[in-house]
Amino acid sequence: MARPWKTCATVPTRDGPLELRQRADDDFLILIAGRVLMTSKARRSEEVLATLGCAALTDRRAPRVMIGGLGMGYTLRAALDALPATATVTVVELTAEVEAWCRGPLAPLTSSAVSDPRVKVVIDDVARTIAAARPGAYDAILLDLYEGAYPSNQRQPDPHFGHAALVRTRAALGPGGVVGVWAEEPDPVFPGRLEAAGFAVKTHRAGRGGRRHVVYLGRRS
Repeated sequence: MARPWKTCATVPTRDGPLELRQRADDDFLILIAGRVLMTSKARRSEEVLATLGCAALTDRRAPRVMIGGLGMGYTLRAALDALPATATVTVVELTAEVEAWCRGPLAPLTSSAVSDPRVKVVIDDVARTIAAARPGAYDAILLDLYEGAYPSNQRQPDPHFGHAALVRTRAALGPGGVVGVWAEEPDPVFPGRLEAAGFAVKTHRAGRGGRRHVVYLGRRS
């Protein structure tokens, strides 16, 4: 019989309560308004996002990477594992308590990825951070946000995935820079939007069987 979930922490947000739940040493959930955002047992697509994004940077001596969204730290862990010691990784997380969770009860899941000396955590909206970045500040920007880019949230002014937002993301990338976008559901329109913003695009389906999330990878042309 499965052990019951215990609520470890709850944080109010504009989208509803954000909760961290646990039922074993390595078994966690993060929920928002009662909806499961992520689990410690399902992380393949987040790791694919980081691995593919960082694989495109092997020609950079000291790659500069931004990750939008910390979550449980799995995207960050996979990025660190793929990057050299000379890399710098800026993680932009909207909710300060999520960073505290990753430094506390979630830390063993990722060997304390947030404590790696290559990492800087910024508490802010990643859209605002990208807009404020100097031109060419990053070699890769990896967006692992909530539901990601898919049809139900793809209005043109979307602050993360609309056309203007993608143009700003392109401007924050250096020549040949890469944007990676995680999505909960496929969106047949989104690759064309990336192309219109100046990216050469590849689409990857992550996972095997069951529900398979999507990773879009765009290289600045």
